[in-house]
Amino acid sequence: MRLRDRFTEPVRAAAGPPVSASASRPVALVEAGFRALARLRRAPALHPTGLTCTGELAVLDDGCGPWGVPWLDTPRRLAATVRLSRAGGLPRRLPDGLGLAVRVADADGPDGTLDLLMTSSGRGRVGRHLPLPRGDALRGPYSSLLPYRVAGRSCLLAAFPRRTRQVPVPGDPEGMAAALAAGPLVYDLCAEAGDRSWRRFAVLTVRDVLPVDREDTLDFDPYGHSVRAFAPGPALDATRRAAYRGSRVGRGARREVP
Repeated sequence: MRLRDRFTEPVRAAAGPPVSASASRPVALVEAGFRALARLRRAPALHPTGLTCTGELAVLDDGCGPWGVPWLDTPRRLAATVRLSRAGGLPRRLPDGLGLAVRVADADGPDGTLDLLMTSSGRGRVGRHLPLPRGDALRGPYSSLLPYRVAGRSCLLAAFPRRTRQVPVPGDPEGMAAALAAGPLVYDLCAEAGDRSWRRFAVLTVRDVLPVDREDTLDFDPYGHSVRAFAPGPALDATRRAAYRGSRVGRGARREVP
């Protein structure tokens, strides 16, 4: 059963700013390339295989005052769907960019679906902007790589896995499934503060593997699924939208974000 057929909520249109004529050709090439790769793989162009899981997101009051973001300023527990994946689809013996995709269906009310997409990254002020191949899924952080706009302020998002077991957790689907069979995986979700330190806003707990084909996935898209005062920033906006759009169309997804 294809997971995206089980979810019927529409992806909200997120048109974004118009693309200038001078930039339209490179953007079109990006879209065509991602569409062709997705068609070849019959899966997303990047992160073609992964593990879809149940999860829970606990929004926290960290005692540092309000965020100015409706969904972050209401501590509560929310159901989530999580996909753990490998960016390049490389053989499992090789390190790969590891993906952490989170969907929170009611983050900002009944129509306020939120998607968060993060990739294994470095730790420093430069490294947090760069993808970092990794063999152990719990060895280091995951980052949005490009900034979000959070209450009007530009900042990165990151997920820091808690080392809840002594042995490494391989980042391939088989290794992740075995780890989850032994217990949940827990991540601290953070946003950059003004001094580029991290401020925690939620705890993500990943629990059970869903019976979904590893090549199948929800149509995760941070542009189509963003919420008030909390959305991807303008960096590479048109190019990133084109990549998501091309990948979605290439693998035959039913819903498309303009």
